[in-house]
Amino acid sequence: MGKSVSKVREAKLELYRKQGKIHARAVAGRFNTLRWAIVWLTQIVFYGGCWLTWEGNGALRQAVLFDIADEKFYLFGLVLWPQDALLLALALILAATALFLVTALAGRLFCGFACPQTVYTTIFTWVEAKVEGDHLDRLRLDQSPPGVRKFALKGAKHGLWLLIAAWTAITFVGYFTPIRELLPALAAGAAGPWESFWLIFYGLFLYVQAGFAREAVCQHMCPYSRFQGVMFDRNTTTVSYDLRRGEPRQARGRAEGGGDCIDCGICVEVCPTGVDIREGLQLGCINCGLCIDACDTVMTRVGTPTGLIRFASERELAGAAAGGRTRLAVYGSLVLAVVALGAWSLGQRSLLQVDVLRDRGALLRETSAGRIENAYTLKLKNLDDAAREFVVEVSGVPGIEVVGERAFAVAAGSVRPVSLTLSAPAGTPLTGVRPIIFRIAAGHDAARSVQEPSSFILP
Repeated sequence: MGKSVSKVREAKLELYRKQGKIHARAVAGRFNTLRWAIVWLTQIVFYGGCWLTWEGNGALRQAVLFDIADEKFYLFGLVLWPQDALLLALALILAATALFLVTALAGRLFCGFACPQTVYTTIFTWVEAKVEGDHLDRLRLDQSPPGVRKFALKGAKHGLWLLIAAWTAITFVGYFTPIRELLPALAAGAAGPWESFWLIFYGLFLYVQAGFAREAVCQHMCPYSRFQGVMFDRNTTTVSYDLRRGEPRQARGRAEGGGDCIDCGICVEVCPTGVDIREGLQLGCINCGLCIDACDTVMTRVGTPTGLIRFASERELAGAAAGGRTRLAVYGSLVLAVVALGAWSLGQRSLLQVDVLRDRGALLRETSAGRIENAYTLKLKNLDDAAREFVVEVSGVPGIEVVGERAFAVAAGSVRPVSLTLSAPAGTPLTGVRPIIFRIAAGHDAARSVQEPSSFILP
């Protein structure tokens, strides 16, 4: 019992030890190049997306905009409304399932390359390195006593961090309040309370998370790091140290029969979360591959084959054949199912919604010509981004017809209530309450129509 308690305490202390600020060493290689390529790609999309325009309803508007006030989401030519929430739910399910699939296939690739925390930490540490120097210079600066040079460098670094955080916050809010309206409002000091709150909150959040928290987010805050292990199996490819090839560690040339690892420690120095991959897969490892770049560089210098640290599965490292991948098949099938359901939902999505209300003030009335009339109110909601004309037809009772105007124009993204009267000949053999069907078709495309049931009262 005492031993088990001791082990628990050791694990807890190891997990939450205070190791100080990590100053990762810079490294060049294919994985570092890939990480920066993804940084550029994601930030070009993020910072540039809110500046794209789209012509809709005869006017230019922001191409990507969450218009909360008018309850719309503009995505280029697509306009989504609150009733399209199913599509948003499917998009979130697709993202989660795709993340599970990637994790089961190759570990925490999202964490190491595309996670916003990783992306912005990479940007912030790049700024830090440009201002303060390499990892040794930064360490010496942190350990040096207060002085003019230290305050100047730290001030310049934090100033640049705040500028990046501020512009990122403005861009983020610019997806909810049109960016071309937000910037003049900020310049004039006329930003609304909603915009002001999120600008401050998001800016400070990014500044703290990417500038100070860094690897602590991956190690202690991110829930994904806690449950990722349940998606792994022996065939999952992760950043791994080849134990059989690398051990026993020793400096090259000191003894015969030693492993390829020369215990230089560079793999630890370049790790942004301070993980020693030689100790096995750990909670803090985000599969960024920087230790692979560093180790390959060292192996090349000492004339040893690269790949001592590489992306490999547990089976591969053990020299066993690859096994079945039922987990991948399940995740892949779920991804395809969600994509198919989303495509079907989008294809079946109607840009017209109709509510039919019977006039309950008068059940029926008889005209001087002997015809029977019922009154209705139709609420036509045009979900399209352009004004449309809709034609109303009715069926269900012999000889029934619309009295007066049958075509109605509805402005883009608006609801038009329409008073409508239906008339049926008095000589019909039917009596009582009879079911009828309203068919409302788009004037520009008769194939796009909506049918709504109602009733018609006869004597």
